[in-house]
Amino acid sequence: MQFLVDESAGSAVAAHLLDLGHDVLEVVQLMPQADDAAILARAVQESRIVVTNDKDFGELVFRSGQAHGGIVLLRLRDEASANRVRVIQAVLDQCGEVLPNQFIVATETQIRVRRMP
Repeated sequence: MQFLVDESAGSAVAAHLLDLGHDVLEVVQLMPQADDAAILARAVQESRIVVTNDKDFGELVFRSGQAHGGIVLLRLRDEASANRVRVIQAVLDQCGEVLPNQFIVATETQIRVRRMP
């Protein structure tokens, strides 16, 4: 799969996805401090799934109706790198086949696939 990892998700998540053999780009390297709309547009253009901690992506998708190729929103209490990696691995294990074009919200205890409007 192809991912675009937002600055808020962290480099440990990007490194983990790369280690698993995925095609991964990091916002921090490509377009540092880009706004969310520009990140989402790039992800759509390149058919990438956005991994982020920024709930503003939900606003763009659900309120503004912006297109996307998939979003994984990490809503974590523990922001430690190891926890982020653990949760993204859980997302891949449980939802890997349905990630493209879905909006996934993941916490330490729950993974939800949000229905698209």
